[in-house]
Amino acid sequence: SEEESMDNSSQITSFTLTAYGEIGRIKYLYFVISLLLYLSIIFVNMLLITVITRERKLHEPMYIFICCLSLNGLYGSSAFYPECMTNLLSETPSISRIGCFIQLFVIHTYIGFEYSILALMAYDRYVSICHPLRYNSIMTPSKVTQLLLIVYLYPVCIFCIDFALIVQLPLCGSLIEKVYCDNFSVIKLSCVDSSFNNGFGLFVSTVFIAPPFLVIFYSYIRILTVCLKASKEARFKALETCTPHLLTFMNYCIATCFEFVHKQFDLSNIPNIVCVVMSIDVLLFPPLFNPIIYGIKMQEIRKRILKIHSSRKNYAVER
Repeated sequence: SEEESMDNSSQITSFTLTAYGEIGRIKYLYFVISLLLYLSIIFVNMLLITVITRERKLHEPMYIFICCLSLNGLYGSSAFYPECMTNLLSETPSISRIGCFIQLFVIHTYIGFEYSILALMAYDRYVSICHPLRYNSIMTPSKVTQLLLIVYLYPVCIFCIDFALIVQLPLCGSLIEKVYCDNFSVIKLSCVDSSFNNGFGLFVSTVFIAPPFLVIFYSYIRILTVCLKASKEARFKALETCTPHLLTFMNYCIATCFEFVHKQFDLSNIPNIVCVVMSIDVLLFPPLFNPIIYGIKMQEIRKRILKIHSSRKNYAVER
């Protein structure tokens, strides 16, 4: 009965993450790798954020958006890595009910923020390349602030409705077949019919991804049209600024498509480690490689990093 379902639900205080079960004794190696990855993510993102915030010449929309991307990388990875490393050293990998819902909320909003920031960056590149003379009058500080507010409020407002529905579900199970909590895994544990939640979850995913995807697609169609008519030097410059963004976006598309396929179809014939890596791809690679890619590809950022490094080196020699 519904009353018994509510009683069972209230008794569940934690969830067991079964995907850790097949790791075995190699978990210590994974712990070291995870620790190194997390420390590297913190270092490269903090370096990029420090460089952009310190250097006045980098206080332009494009670099502000890259800084937002790094902040988001720290936000998302911090919801995953500490909990992951704790479970790798635990005999029974688990997460508390409250911890699960916090992780679920942070990871899903992190993905929403990432898509929105990438869409905003594509729009910025479109204005810069297609309307260079009007760029400063379009991308004013107030306009940038408004766009950033939309970028952060839009995913939260959309996901909060889905999150509220998930939190209220009565749960009759505590086994999650992943290394972290996500909405689909929690919905599967429901004691009641969850068709509405699944349908609404799919709607939220579509609303999360479709508008940013359309903005990015439209922006790059327009950029491509302009580049085809431009000089070789102009094409190269446009390619240099757009390549990091496209690499990041393509990685997200691949990871998102895999997650959708994984939820809808039986992938038991694929090795467990491949499924685990693909399921955490958006938490694994973008937070680490985004700042590295932008730091290498963006000439201004590269110059500022080298400038800071050389000034510190000179200071150490003088001392």
